Amino acid sequence: RWIKFEEKVEDGGERWSAPHVPALPLHSLFQLRTCLQKGTMLLDLDATSFKEIIDKALFEQPEEAELQPALRERLAALLLLQPQHQPTKSLLQLLAELGLSPCRGRKPGCPTRPLPLPPARGSSEPRSQVSKTPLQEQLRNRFKKKVPPGAEAAHVAVGEVEFLEKPFTAFIRLRHGVSLGSLAEVSLPSRFLFILLGPPRVKAYHEVGRAMATLLTDEIFQRVAWWAEHREDFMAGIEAFLDELIVLPPGKWDPSARIPPPSHLPAPRKRTTVDPLDQQPHGNGDKTAAGDRASPGHPRSGEELERTGRLFGGLLRDIRRKAPWYGSDFSDALHPQCLSAVLYIYLATVTNAITFGGMLGDATANMQGVLESFLGTAFAGFIFCLFSGQPLTILSSTGPVLVFERLLCSFSQDHSLDYLEFRLWDGLWVAFFGVVLVATEASHLVRYFTRFTEEGFCALISLIFIYDSLKKMLSLADAFPINWQYRLDNVTSYSCTCNLSSPGRQVRCWGEPKVSMCDPSSPPTLSLQPPSTPAGLSRTQCLDQGGHLLGTSCHYVPDVTFVSFLLFGGTFLFCTLLKRFRSSRYFPVGVRKLVSDFAVILAILASCAVDAVLGLETPKLLVPSELKPTNPARGWIVFPFGANPWWVCLVSAVPAVLVTILIFMDQQITAVILNRREYKLQKGAGFHLDLLCVSLLMVVTSVTGLPWYVSATVISLAHMESLRKESATSAPGEHPEFLGIREQRLTGLAVFILMGVSVFMAPVLKHIPMPVLYGVFLHMGVTALNSIQLTDRVRLLLMPAKHQPDLAYLRHVPLRRVHLFTIIQLLCLALLWVLKSTVAAIIFPVMV
Repeated sequence: RWIKFEEKVEDGGERWSAPHVPALPLHSLFQLRTCLQKGTMLLDLDATSFKEIIDKALFEQPEEAELQPALRERLAALLLLQPQHQPTKSLLQLLAELGLSPCRGRKPGCPTRPLPLPPARGSSEPRSQVSKTPLQEQLRNRFKKKVPPGAEAAHVAVGEVEFLEKPFTAFIRLRHGVSLGSLAEVSLPSRFLFILLGPPRVKAYHEVGRAMATLLTDEIFQRVAWWAEHREDFMAGIEAFLDELIVLPPGKWDPSARIPPPSHLPAPRKRTTVDPLDQQPHGNGDKTAAGDRASPGHPRSGEELERTGRLFGGLLRDIRRKAPWYGSDFSDALHPQCLSAVLYIYLATVTNAITFGGMLGDATANMQGVLESFLGTAFAGFIFCLFSGQPLTILSSTGPVLVFERLLCSFSQDHSLDYLEFRLWDGLWVAFFGVVLVATEASHLVRYFTRFTEEGFCALISLIFIYDSLKKMLSLADAFPINWQYRLDNVTSYSCTCNLSSPGRQVRCWGEPKVSMCDPSSPPTLSLQPPSTPAGLSRTQCLDQGGHLLGTSCHYVPDVTFVSFLLFGGTFLFCTLLKRFRSSRYFPVGVRKLVSDFAVILAILASCAVDAVLGLETPKLLVPSELKPTNPARGWIVFPFGANPWWVCLVSAVPAVLVTILIFMDQQITAVILNRREYKLQKGAGFHLDLLCVSLLMVVTSVTGLPWYVSATVISLAHMESLRKESATSAPGEHPEFLGIREQRLTGLAVFILMGVSVFMAPVLKHIPMPVLYGVFLHMGVTALNSIQLTDRVRLLLMPAKHQPDLAYLRHVPLRRVHLFTIIQLLCLALLWVLKSTVAAIIFPVMV
């Protein structure tokens, strides 16, 4: 059987082979051409049953007049025999048959059923004719799930009969697709039939039948067979097929070897074959694609970045382009995949907000902290997803903005200025400059960003994610130090005592009754319940009463650090393996897709379960539980006048220029990466509208003293990757085709709504270990890094030429040029990394 590839019944007749590319003998194609030239050909035949087709092919054609009536009767009877199909069984059916296998010896008590007898070879009286109605086996056949919707069946019947002296050939095309009952393995309408019967010859007919079936699975020849009006049209179609034929030398290839299906098939319009029929209804593939792009909702390439020459012209064009899609931005989210994306991006955003909130607190003397980071992320992200042009973008705090906040706070302290008021005027100027850039259509400069710039920026942000996750894990060794000097033989010398500051109090061991030495065989954990006996003091009680800990085992907590690293690495590996489970060979397609879509959530749940079973007090996710500013000295509204001199509102325009450049570059480079052509986005981009939203949000976040937000490249890429659409694998052996991204607004809105209510979810979120979320961070960084071409070219530097993959650019660009390009890109990336790590990080966007 064939859909796109060939499957054969294996020896023993119990299962189908793996799908493979059909390999044809060249001679079989020449024989097929001869059969079509000389045999019976019926085009647009009106018939409603297989018996009617056979009657018209055998008894009403002048070409078959030389056949004797008796031979025609025997041929008709032979063709009308009830076919026996190779069954397609599920795993449960096979296990059931395996369980009943002892009963095949006709032992007492075993069920019996009659087996159908095969038809006698050459018999003129069929035992059972082809059924007009579908059999129950056809309706229950699991193979039908693999057949694409709207498909039709073609039948190729070949065989050897002893009573014929010369071959009988017939090619039949019905005017309308007709269900031919039990003739096919599954119940499908049929339009094409090919019959070849003749005297015994070794394998000749079988190979001709394979050639015919292979031709009918070719998309170009299908068009020929559909629109052909004469026999000569079929000959032209075969010639066109022969022109594209690739011949393998017999001495260099084993004909019995099966070629596995390729991962990608060329589109019919990309094949160089000239349509032998030149049929207008099909048209030219490039013209069709161009027409699709020119239709509403499919803007021409680069239209989003063309200048209109009018104030806010680009913004108005963005609004007109995105408005028709606004309703579908919510209806397209009704898919289980969107639920997994919400949970995945929510946890990543929570981790990012806590990480940057903590760093902002250190950089700004707690004028901004974790709570401000939560509220700002929830508000800014929700508004952006509701009104932006590209709602797949996730807003977050970024490294360059954090550096600027640190410099701004330090400058305010050095010159006795109020930091929040100074920052307010900076934000207002940035918002004003951003609106000016939108009005003058400055976003058209984005079209000059090259892959060099995009890859350098994306690689830098990805490396920052990887570096920060590893840095956070290594810092656990400071919070939970490992006692490298621990020796089992010196166990009697380890102790931890509580030295109380008040006089007259006795020294007691931490968490133990009053003894001379604590038992180090059970190292203390981070927090213990109050002791049941009044003679013992816990670590918390000791510190609360003003005491301090003394001893060599007070900080003996190596298990926490090691288990944290196990959770970190295990989460990363779980995420990676479960994401790749979609292409696994195990379990049905639906199960593989479900596991792959929820890979990150499953990895987090598994790691949390391991952490709960071990019971160690690993560092957990800490979420603010009260809605009050981190620094009690500030309020929720920042007033523009009163704390600083009047001239500050003018001077702040100077640093605002640098922040404007930073936000423009960060926002637009991320937007360019998300709107790449390879993501096959259908609803268009909104560069001007996105920049306007970010600029207006700067006003609100500056007035409320919340952090500034801009597009987060890595999290946005992770958001898009979690919403990938792939075709259902219909044909056996066919690899899923990437169809695009599930474009909608609901996942982003749900993520930021959850961010807002996270303050009230602290009792649940406190059970998630931070090493698990750092493992998710590492997975996001590695995934984003692997999505760019730079990573592939770096691998080429370490790969001998004979082992290098067959990449398109390696066919057209000398290898030394490729390596030179890669080395220059790596040097620029290293320069950006060094610059980011110094005080001069404020000019980072200019360097990009």
